[in-house]
Amino acid sequence: MKLDDVLAGYVSGVRGRDALALAVLLARQAHARLTVATVRPPAHSTPGPARAEESAWRAYLREQAEATLAQARELVAELGGGDAEYVTHTHRGSGRGLVELARRRGAGVVVIGSAPGGSGLGAGFGGGPGGGRGRISVGSTADQLLHSSSVPVLLAPRGYGERPPAAFDRLTVAYRRGPGCDAAVKDAAGTAAALGVPLRLVTLVISSGRRARIEEEMLVRLRDRAAADLEAAARAQRSPGRPAGRPVEVEVLEGRNVAQALGTTSWLPGEMIICASSDTGPLRRVFLGDTSIKIVRASTCPVMILTREP
Repeated sequence: MKLDDVLAGYVSGVRGRDALALAVLLARQAHARLTVATVRPPAHSTPGPARAEESAWRAYLREQAEATLAQARELVAELGGGDAEYVTHTHRGSGRGLVELARRRGAGVVVIGSAPGGSGLGAGFGGGPGGGRGRISVGSTADQLLHSSSVPVLLAPRGYGERPPAAFDRLTVAYRRGPGCDAAVKDAAGTAAALGVPLRLVTLVISSGRRARIEEEMLVRLRDRAAADLEAAARAQRSPGRPAGRPVEVEVLEGRNVAQALGTTSWLPGEMIICASSDTGPLRRVFLGDTSIKIVRASTCPVMILTREP
């Protein structure tokens, strides 16, 4: 995963501020370039005011985009960001437009905020960073990115821009043994090194809460297997062929659902969760799987979804 060019998708309002706060933090800590983009619709895709001439409608769209980017410049300065490039891209879909722009510019990651209002995605886990300032809601822009982006997608919770952390504190990988997650751990280890933060691997064990003997025996086996898999993944990052770094933490989280399991551990103010794409998705693309979407629904800290590697 490359972190040399961060692309932030910006729209006016709270979610735009959330995305910029996260993108500025990532670009600053990774010493990366920052590009802020707004996606506007093509003139012919929206009728505009009744009987308006096409040239007038085009001028209106251009003025709106310029005003949006001017607002973004002010926010980046307010957030303590450095130099950034501001661009307008034309596309019918905001998410697909960001996918296209990221590919053209060779961006390493796309950062966006949550959709406004509730989206039926459920409550987050308790005790999250910042006292549960917000949740991640997936709207149409995020949905397009999370099923087609050729670069990782980083989602900011609602309200993240109100009191963003001063720095990232730790990366936590949601781990389940398999080629996709092993590749994700390797990418996350490199990202943790670039950001100068520790790496943690967690595996979720979901239990029914019932205490039938057969279920207890199955849970014991699941816990043991999860712990063994985590230790093996951590050892791979400590192998002699890899540069020496900070110790890799491992933890098995258990609960009746994903939200409850995530709530059994501590989360730092500058935490980021990293999830692998589903193994059933297309190669070199982001494709959100069932477990990952549940983590996104439950999280109160930023979540990055990586592309699926071969």
